[in-house]
Amino acid sequence: MNNSSKSLSAEEQEALLNTLKARFAKNQQRHSGLEWPTVQARLEAYPEKLWSLQLMEETGGEPDVLAQDAKTGEILFYDCAPESPKGRRSLCYDRKALDARKEYKPEDSALDLAAAMGIELLTEEDYRELQKYGAFDQKTSSWIKTPDEIRNLGGALFADRRYGQVFVYHNGAESYYAARGFRGLLRI
Repeated sequence: MNNSSKSLSAEEQEALLNTLKARFAKNQQRHSGLEWPTVQARLEAYPEKLWSLQLMEETGGEPDVLAQDAKTGEILFYDCAPESPKGRRSLCYDRKALDARKEYKPEDSALDLAAAMGIELLTEEDYRELQKYGAFDQKTSSWIKTPDEIRNLGGALFADRRYGQVFVYHNGAESYYAARGFRGLLRI
């Protein structure tokens, strides 16, 4: 992958589209009413977004379509891996939290990595929407977009699924754990 230009070669594009198409076909319950040609046309209209989808795939997110925005026509790709993506774990919440750590700093923060990938962290609403399509994060947890009033007090939110329920919790934003990552959303 050509990181400097944020583009994929023709071979990489074809391989990614084949992966996405197969996942789309395998998980019809996630996107009833949407057909692959509609998704593919949108992807072809916004080829610069393929780079972000490739990074979602490479970091273990298993991106798939969950919806199409009725107003904008945007196709919404969510990370649909059963557990928080392996390539995006052991991160504190944001740059401020990372800078505040004096020792044992993680490599990055969830918000910084998401921005570098060109994706958004899921909000609590997004996370709950995802959970309607499967049981995600039964062994891991995922940072979610934290409201400013909580973040300004030093906290950050994360969520998981235990005992058949979705739970949203709080932690210090500077904390990080091997089983906590983040899930992303890409609008195309």
